[in-house]
Amino acid sequence: MAAFEERIIGGLVVRIDRLLCVGFGDCIEEAPEGLAFDENGVVTFTEGAERLERERLIAACQSCPVDALTLLENGTQIAAVTAERQGSP
Repeated sequence: MAAFEERIIGGLVVRIDRLLCVGFGDCIEEAPEGLAFDENGVVTFTEGAERLERERLIAACQSCPVDALTLLENGTQIAAVTAERQGSP
């Protein structure tokens, strides 16, 4: 299994860290037409991933409790970690 899986979707680089993913599935709930579990219980892209809208990609990335999904635009990470996971009240 490769450590990372990456696709360019709508001009954004979407990276799945397959070693970090522990299979919570929150990202799949946010974007079921573009993400699914593989046979190992790790998130992977589906054929529908290419049609995901920017907002759905951001929501999927932000929903991951272990930050296994990263969104990059022009080399800069754009899907910020939520305040709750940063330790803010």
